[in-house]
Amino acid sequence: MTAAAPPCPWLVADIGGTNARFGWVAAPGAPAGHVRTLHSADHADAAAAARVYLGALAGELGSAYEPPRAAAFAVATAVEGDRISFTNSAWSFSRHETQHALALERLELLNDFEALALALPALQGEQLRVVGTVAPAAAGARAVIGPGTGLGVAGLVHSSRLSGGASGGRWVAVPGEGGHATLAAGDDFDSAVIAVARRACGHVSAERLLSGIGLPLLHRAVAEVLGVVAPAATTEQIVADALAGSDALAVRTLECFCALLGGFAGDVALTFGARGGLYIGGGIVPRLGALFERSAFRARFEAKGRFAPYLRGIATAVIVDTLAALAGAAAALAQGRA
Repeated sequence: MTAAAPPCPWLVADIGGTNARFGWVAAPGAPAGHVRTLHSADHADAAAAARVYLGALAGELGSAYEPPRAAAFAVATAVEGDRISFTNSAWSFSRHETQHALALERLELLNDFEALALALPALQGEQLRVVGTVAPAAAGARAVIGPGTGLGVAGLVHSSRLSGGASGGRWVAVPGEGGHATLAAGDDFDSAVIAVARRACGHVSAERLLSGIGLPLLHRAVAEVLGVVAPAATTEQIVADALAGSDALAVRTLECFCALLGGFAGDVALTFGARGGLYIGGGIVPRLGALFERSAFRARFEAKGRFAPYLRGIATAVIVDTLAALAGAAAALAQGRA
């Protein structure tokens, strides 16, 4: 059974390793409004940040303000049990205590890429930037990946597929921790880069190199393989220098990043059977623009031997709507939960 959607207004949040973005849903089907981003390190936990947001919103709306009846938080970590602890943030909080602290009738917690997956069916037009020549399909399972602070992965299937083709139903998100799967090399250069990273950290997951926390390591590894000196650089510096074309090592690092991401994305598409499309979110790729589009991403996505024809028919698209996860969190409340 599925629970009925709770009454509005709703508080929705997209909580990553660095920032927490909050929004307000005034009525069912309405987009998240009054969006504000808070720096996670400035607040003790999710409840404290939410109270700051709600206090500012109450001041803004005045007599029109009404406390939220329900909330959905999309969090950048696995959701299991009452305690939520972040992989790439110091935040840790209790679902029960947070619901009580915010006086909510209902609090949904879902993985941030589960929320992003739930947003996929409604994305269109300027919310997406298609990479390649294949347009997203209207039907079929879908998958989403996203290099941000970490590397998120989720799938999306329609419940009619799970029930033998019965009519009706709804979209069901399939969250996971695919970003921690072992990263595969696509060529000899990749193999050398991964070997350098392995000496530094042992197991080289995809997140170790394809994320905000991983780009500095990728930068050092690429430099070592090329036989050049790599100055210490943050992810922001690497991306900015590559986009400006002002540093050859930064450009080569981002080229390697895009190629490795393409191979990883192809693996995810095969795993989920994502004939409805493979989508890329997160905070890094949407910023890369033309660099990403002319990169080896799409070629590596398709380079799967006997299954290359299968992947040639799957669309790849970058999610450029920064509020998509908030829409997915609202969708989780609107559809109820099993």
